[in-house]
Order: sequence, then structure tokens, then C-alpha cells
Amino acid sequence: MDQFKQISTFVDVIARGSLSAAARAEGVAPAMIGRRLDALELRLGVKLLQRTTRKIALTNEGSAFLEQCQRILADLDEAEASVSARSAKANGHLLISAPAGFGRQHVAPLLPSFLSEHREVTLTLNLNDRMVDLIGEGIDVAVRIAELNDSNLVSVKLADNRRVIVAAPAYLRRYGIPETPQDLSDHNCLAISGENSQRGWTLRQNGRNLVIKPGGNMVCNDGEVLHDWALNGKGLAWRSMWEVGSAIEAGSLVTVLDRYAAPGNAIYAVFAQRRHLPLRIRALVDFLRRTYAHPDYWRTRRAP
Repeated sequence: MDQFKQISTFVDVIARGSLSAAARAEGVAPAMIGRRLDALELRLGVKLLQRTTRKIALTNEGSAFLEQCQRILADLDEAEASVSARSAKANGHLLISAPAGFGRQHVAPLLPSFLSEHREVTLTLNLNDRMVDLIGEGIDVAVRIAELNDSNLVSVKLADNRRVIVAAPAYLRRYGIPETPQDLSDHNCLAISGENSQRGWTLRQNGRNLVIKPGGNMVCNDGEVLHDWALNGKGLAWRSMWEVGSAIEAGSLVTVLDRYAAPGNAIYAVFAQRRHLPLRIRALVDFLRRTYAHPDYWRTRRAP
């Protein structure tokens, strides 16, 4: 019990930004919070926090431990929710955010089925490609295709994802297959733009990440347009497997430079740290994770 209290206190202090704020929320003296943290650090034999009277900062060991603690507490909440779900129903309104392209293909089509399972839940889905402020904008759940950097948020992995360079077979027959990243300079690369700049393609060469600014005559800020251009043989495109997997399976797109692929960014559900997380949030996260885990799901989406 003491170990659990120390861990939950550690996570709460980081979430609230100070020992005094965590103490006020729990209704105890700040000294009590400090003693729990001291006991935790003594038990682990490492320094987790640099503390002054005005601020706290995580050490490297503290950052790694925080991520594990958040996962443990989230798993515990999920376990409790699964046990109590028999006597409780999800209800209330959900505000969901997702990237535009991914949301259109892999979130919006699933929500009617989710609502049919949870008839007392209503929802709003906002699709956009900017990094939303969950707390400031009142977002309940955000789907993100990136690693979590904000310690005030909790992430649950929904599915793996990786990026590949693809082209239509007709394009490759006409212009040849690139063998190295440097060969891309001889090809028409279909680039995506964002925030007034063209985004680079990240590949892996000689043990290091290599960011290439592709050259080509067609740039767009919408990934679905790039996908269609690639299908029509207009050039090479660097796309996520969630978008092009079915086209690759069908043979209408072919991957190239696979041995240079960089590690992928997984797909996460992200939400604000909360004890006693509403059942409607848990239900949605579990529904998405269960759906994406089905072996046939990614092969049946967006057939060309």
C-alpha cells in the first residue's frame, strides 16, 4: 500500500507541477508529500526529482520512471473499469480529436459501431492536423501518430505504424527503381507541405536518421491527394502504412527502399491525467485498440 501511494503521489506531483498543489488536492500537508517522495527515492536508490522551494524538475531516471508509472496507473484504472463495467454503463459526451486523414479513414467509420455498443454516449469528432491542447480545449481523447512528450498526458498505444516509400508499378517501369536514398534526386517525389514549408522524408542509413528534402513538381498539404497521385503514377510518395497498406496488398502500389525505412511512429490514444477516468473514455480507447488489433482490419481499409 505504501509503495502504491508513493508512486501515485510521484505522478500527481508532476501532473500538478508542485508538492504544494498535490498536497492541496489530497488535503494533506506538503511535508507529507515530500516524505513520500523521499521514501520512494530511498527505496529505489535513485534521484527522481530536483526540488527547490519554487519548482521541480525530473531527472533522467525520473522521466523514465514516470512513463512506467503512468502506464501502471492507467492499466490499474482499466482493470478496475473492466470489473465494474458489468454494473455501470458509459454515458455522457465525448470530444474526440484526430488527424484529418487518419480520422476520416480509421476513426469516423468506426464511431457508429462504438455508439451502438454504448447507447448513452454522444460524441463530437474534430479532424485537423494541428497539435491540439487537450486540457485547454477540453478534448477528452486525441488520436496521435507520434510519441508522447507531455508528462501531463497519458498515452495508450492503439497500433503500430511505419512509413514507406511507394509508387505505382507503371511509374517504376518507366523511371526505374531507386536503390539508395541518394537515387531519389533522379525521381519525381510527391511531397507534403505543412505550415508554409515542405516536410522532409526520414530514412535510416549507416545507423543514422537521414532527412531528405525530396524534389518534385507536385506538392500538397493533403495526404489523401498524394496517395491518389501515387496511385495514378505521378511519382514516389512517403506514406504511412495505415493509408497505403491495402493498395500495397492489392498491388496497385509497390514499396521501394524498404531497407532504409526509419523506425515508425505508433498510433496512440492520448488523454489528460485523471484519477477515476470516465468510463466513456476507457470504453472508446478499448474499442479502438480492440478494432485495430484485429488481424484483417488494416488489409480491408481504403481499397483502391
